[in-house]
Amino acid sequence: MTTTLAPAAPTAHGAVRPASVRAPLRDVATMTRREARRSLRSIDGLITAFALPVLIMSAFVIVFGGAISGGTGGEYIDYVVPGLLIMCLGMNSATAATGVAQDMTTGTIDRFKTLPIFSSSALWGHVIASVVRNLASVVVVLLVALAYGFRPDADPAQWLGFVGMVVLAVVTFTWISVVLGLVLSVEASMSVNMIFLFVPYLSSGFVPVDTMPDWLHGFAEHQPFTPIIESVRGLLMGSPDGGTILTACAWLVGVLAASVAAGSVLYRRRTAR
Repeated sequence: MTTTLAPAAPTAHGAVRPASVRAPLRDVATMTRREARRSLRSIDGLITAFALPVLIMSAFVIVFGGAISGGTGGEYIDYVVPGLLIMCLGMNSATAATGVAQDMTTGTIDRFKTLPIFSSSALWGHVIASVVRNLASVVVVLLVALAYGFRPDADPAQWLGFVGMVVLAVVTFTWISVVLGLVLSVEASMSVNMIFLFVPYLSSGFVPVDTMPDWLHGFAEHQPFTPIIESVRGLLMGSPDGGTILTACAWLVGVLAASVAAGSVLYRRRTAR
């Protein structure tokens, strides 16, 4: 499905008026719908978005929870759900890498280049569809977590902060994936989710940092996933820490800005050929 820009209209003085500024938004909306339909047709994508997070959470809560809970100072499910959420959001966002790689290598982008549409609309379509898909995944994971005994203590403002943090994280993770999709083959892009699967394990997502070996403390304390997960945990449990949230936002905004800039440059170079 394609979107055409509104034709330029003459002004009272005979000059040509530029196409409506709403046209790029319509183009992005069209690309978002395209990507959403593709996601709904992908069995692998649906499993990654909805079934895999529940299975991973079930393993940690039911299989490992009894053995680990002693070191977390409370119910393990209350400790681990924020880390699982961020890890699964990253893995789900990583599917954008494969989508972008497919668009770049199958001639899809070449066809889009012949149409009068906003040049980056395809990339933004991947990003926005990823946000919608991930928010739906978060709802499913939280509902299952509540059934398992998860008991958040957030007030309305903290829930709003939680949603904001999730959206910012998903947008950042997806733009990282978009950049990788622009430089990797389709086969290689399928491994991007490994980044978001393994790096969170070396954070405070699943066990407190002080229970890790001493040589891991430095990396675990200062890598970006730790403040992001701690911010989400604090917001959900009603005890947010302003400094941790600022650190997490600084990481996310900085990486997002770098990813958008890199993605824009790479996309222009790839489509200029």
